[in-house]
Amino acid sequence: MSDDATFPVTVQRITLPGSAVTTEDVTAREEPLEIRVEGRSVAVVMRTPGHDEELVAGFLVSEGVITRARDVLEISQCPSTGNKYGNVVDVLLAGSAVVNWDSLTRHVFSASSCGICGKTSIESVFQRFPVLKASAQCSVIGAESAAEHDFRVSPALLASLPAKLRASQATFTQTGGLHASAIFDEHGEMLVLREDVGRHNALDKVLGWALQRRLLPFQRHILLVSGRVSFELMQKALAAGVPIVAAISAPSSLAVQFADDSGQTLVGFLRGETMNVYTHPDRVKA
Repeated sequence: MSDDATFPVTVQRITLPGSAVTTEDVTAREEPLEIRVEGRSVAVVMRTPGHDEELVAGFLVSEGVITRARDVLEISQCPSTGNKYGNVVDVLLAGSAVVNWDSLTRHVFSASSCGICGKTSIESVFQRFPVLKASAQCSVIGAESAAEHDFRVSPALLASLPAKLRASQATFTQTGGLHASAIFDEHGEMLVLREDVGRHNALDKVLGWALQRRLLPFQRHILLVSGRVSFELMQKALAAGVPIVAAISAPSSLAVQFADDSGQTLVGFLRGETMNVYTHPDRVKA
């Protein structure tokens, strides 16, 4: 991630019982990004600058607007036009992409802590992203083969992933203030990691990276997130066809319900040699 991901600050560091020193530090940068499609504003997200094109592409994947790299003709950074930060990205779509403007433009503003503003039901998501099959996780994005049939990983492989994720969190090491999402293959090799002040943004950047490289769907892959896993992260993982989602921290109740209904394996509290497998445990076998 670029230097734009951090912001220098001056702090007074206090150590009990009473000493104080003034020192320089860095925080995770947070700025708005306006997303436009065909010149029409559809969202403003609060994100950490960097990999903006990936973020926008991933956002459109998880919104069901695009499913293939060829659906996008161009993603361009707009020059500043009265926007205080100059953070505007416009997407020009191919004729194959059909936009439901009423659905898309309900995202008037999305804070860094919220990736699902306006969505109220699991059923509305399944209208756009079919569930994964228990016996063969069918493609969510285009593929019809069962090449991912019987995808399973060992608990030991899952337990090895958090250390790999943490070792690659360069900006978190500086600031302590960013979320991370990473995709691993069935052998535990990391394909990509992205950081952002918003956990859903970090995942959108991962999805955009994969879309641009024509790697979707992730039929035999594992998503690992650095914090807790919530409904919107499970939704985005389903859009990418991810069968196993793991988190360092806890899942929300709706995330567990969603994973159960969607056919995804959800693992939480992946720490050290322990983990909780909340749904579809047949994919995690010694």
